[in-house]
Amino acid sequence: MNKPILVALLAIVLPFSALAQEESEKKIKKGWTLSLLPCATYSTDLGFQYGAFGDVYYFGDGNTYPDPLHKFSWEVSHFTKGRTRFYLAYDSKYLIPKMRVTASAFYMDDPFYSFYGFNGLATDYDPALMSNKETMTAWYSMKRNILKLVAGLQGQIVPGLKWAGGLSFWTYDEGTFGDRYGYDPENTLYNHYRSNGVIKADEAAGGKRLEVKAGLVYDTRDIEAAPNKGFWSEIYLNGSPDVFKNGYQYLKLCAHWRHYIRIPVGFIKAGDPVFAYHLAYQGTIAGEAPFFVQQSITALDIKDMLPEGLGSGNTIRGTYNNRIVADGYLWSNFELRVKLFHFKLLRQFFYVATNPFFDCGFVTKTYREAEMSKLAEMAGVDIKAKASTLVKTAGIGLKLAWNENFIISTEFAHNFNKGLGDPLWISIGASYAF
Repeated sequence: MNKPILVALLAIVLPFSALAQEESEKKIKKGWTLSLLPCATYSTDLGFQYGAFGDVYYFGDGNTYPDPLHKFSWEVSHFTKGRTRFYLAYDSKYLIPKMRVTASAFYMDDPFYSFYGFNGLATDYDPALMSNKETMTAWYSMKRNILKLVAGLQGQIVPGLKWAGGLSFWTYDEGTFGDRYGYDPENTLYNHYRSNGVIKADEAAGGKRLEVKAGLVYDTRDIEAAPNKGFWSEIYLNGSPDVFKNGYQYLKLCAHWRHYIRIPVGFIKAGDPVFAYHLAYQGTIAGEAPFFVQQSITALDIKDMLPEGLGSGNTIRGTYNNRIVADGYLWSNFELRVKLFHFKLLRQFFYVATNPFFDCGFVTKTYREAEMSKLAEMAGVDIKAKASTLVKTAGIGLKLAWNENFIISTEFAHNFNKGLGDPLWISIGASYAF
């Protein structure tokens, strides 16, 4: 599978605490804290991943703890079969008074990227075509390189309500993978779409996009990394004018409603359980987007460095990454977060939690339905009806939280729709999904 099956995570805890002191009775962190974790994953398509990722927090005198004054997130990793990934992000509510500043830079070189077509279940999936050495077929593979630069600002209107805006610049390099993998680079779904006009000639090789975001955020969370209560909602427009004169411009409406409800049961020493849910919509309301941006799931503050389609770890868990790509989506996540116990190690605060969850969603607007309906394999297929089938997954996770902010996450899920995911989906990474 192209989605990595994560088989190991070797954690090395390196607390950088020359300035990080504690007041144990108040559980306050001061100064700098560094988390460093090695990447240790494996997949049959990507091979072994090696590198490192983590966060750097600065708490100052501790008055804002558990929220840091400044946060840096980063990753440097490489897969033995080709993929290389670099990521650096910054987040602060205190750099500019009464304003939140976010910025990130991301680069990924992926010579063997998975492309499953458009409109989810309307496009059949045959696992025998994923990577078949006997027939030299890698039907669902293509080349893709991405450079993404993002900057955003949020400012307060009234307590809890903020305006938000941002810019993002994308460069995509798309095409046919090379012949060094032992597969026929021409026998792919990407080339099939390209030769039949589903992917157009002026977008097949990728391109540049400038996107502008503007909207509103309602945020009353008590702790951002793992809230015990409050709301975190946003609605905004994401537009891309044709500044690079490549013929595409579009406007998307994006909305996220997240709610965290503390359940005062009173007998769990580690803390009351939290019921958390997330309702989301994303859809094109004007213009047309090129195919290479359709998989991008956007938010003003997204926890995954590159969520793609209804299938990343931040949308419908248990679904292949990039499996459901369309022009409009509705999806939701529901989970119960239960802290099991707290402990302290090397003057750092930790807790362990679990989160049984249920995710679901469906396509609200198909992408290039007219072009797809002309394909031979689509004869007699009701694309709209199949695409709008409800996708359902369920699973459970285990979390290790460090100083209330850095959270190591392992999640397992099962997809109840055939052809959308493995019987058992495994993800090891960082943070809650929302």
